[in-house]
Amino acid sequence: MQLTPKHNIASALAMASCSLLSYQTLAEEQASVNDGWNVDAAIMYYGEQERVQAVEAIGNVQKSFGESSLLDMKLVVDSLTGASASGAVAQSDSQTFTRPSGNGEYTVAAGETPLDDTFQDTRVQLSANWQEILNADWTVNLGVYGSNEYDYLSLGLNAGVERSFNKNNTTLALSGAYTNDTVDPVGGRPVALSEMVFRSDYDGDDAYQAAFDATRLLGDDTKQTADMMVGVTQILNRNWLMQANYGFSSVSGYMTDPYKILSIVDGNGQSHGYRYENRPDTRTKHSVYILAKGALDKGVVDFSYRYNTDDWDIQAHTLETHYRYYFTPSLYGQLHLRYYQQQAAKFYQPFLRTGQVLPDYASADYRIGEMSTYTVGLKFGHRLSGGHELSYRIEYYQQNPENNGTEIPDELNNHDLFPSVKAIVAQISYSF
Repeated sequence: MQLTPKHNIASALAMASCSLLSYQTLAEEQASVNDGWNVDAAIMYYGEQERVQAVEAIGNVQKSFGESSLLDMKLVVDSLTGASASGAVAQSDSQTFTRPSGNGEYTVAAGETPLDDTFQDTRVQLSANWQEILNADWTVNLGVYGSNEYDYLSLGLNAGVERSFNKNNTTLALSGAYTNDTVDPVGGRPVALSEMVFRSDYDGDDAYQAAFDATRLLGDDTKQTADMMVGVTQILNRNWLMQANYGFSSVSGYMTDPYKILSIVDGNGQSHGYRYENRPDTRTKHSVYILAKGALDKGVVDFSYRYNTDDWDIQAHTLETHYRYYFTPSLYGQLHLRYYQQQAAKFYQPFLRTGQVLPDYASADYRIGEMSTYTVGLKFGHRLSGGHELSYRIEYYQQNPENNGTEIPDELNNHDLFPSVKAIVAQISYSF
């Protein structure tokens, strides 16, 4: 089953617009260690309570060529299993759902949040980026990206240019990325807001298959994303710098999650079937990001704020900080705190009502609903001889979905329609 690819275009843009100062420092370090080679390897575990589990292997290789060129290559392989919320609401009786493929059914116990236990996938991601310092003032870069899952293929390009002023104390950056995604869901793409069919309602397999096929569209579909980012980095003094970015993103194509559904409930909150969701095929996003980073007597600290808004009416605020403390020159600990708050998309609905005229767009996916999240993490690193480093990271993440103001019918008040999602992230990394 598909998980929306974790590749974030913003990360490609960040790579495309990294500061000249940090690049020069990295190149100098690489030139003195392993003849310009730098390798990072990591294994990460992500586990949600009673939901998705993921294991990810990450390999990153950087090679500097002289003092002006840097090649960065990355390989990510991850495996995901577990159960994902389908979008249906809990009921006082057990519920049976048709699997996305149309082959078979699964049953959810009374009072339980409906989770689709067919969630599984393996993803392979490759990316490469070339950075070139043209002279003391100009830096350019170019990157490519590819990611493949069972039902999702993503291919992209990114490029950027930087201009330094004021004795390299000020850097302006402009970068962009373009990605083309191909979606080929298991069982096919559902017809927008079509009703789920069940084998038990038909006399034979042929009649059921014909009814199921009527809820599906033939072939795959695509999505295109164009991103732009402009930013400035300013060194304030020998200990502090600030960075400010503005990002713009335009997305068009298939953005519906083919595996998400909505319950149809009556005035008492009892379910009378399910419909597949539908989302708009265009989306325009804006973001503003501000970062302050400083060197302390025995550590480094940063504070950041990000504001996101789009024409789906999703607005989000993110506050984040890292504080790294050096116990010795070779041993450090790092604290990570993050808070995120989001308002729901304008077409988000936790359920549909019987007798209601169907809207053009509707989704009960909690990921585009109203929510707040927080992350608390610790990381410890040990610098070894020869420029090597071993680090450990452990984080706790909690997501708290909230009602966006929808009136809840009687029966549904007996159930938790907005359950929290809790997860643990653990990672071991080795750099050499």
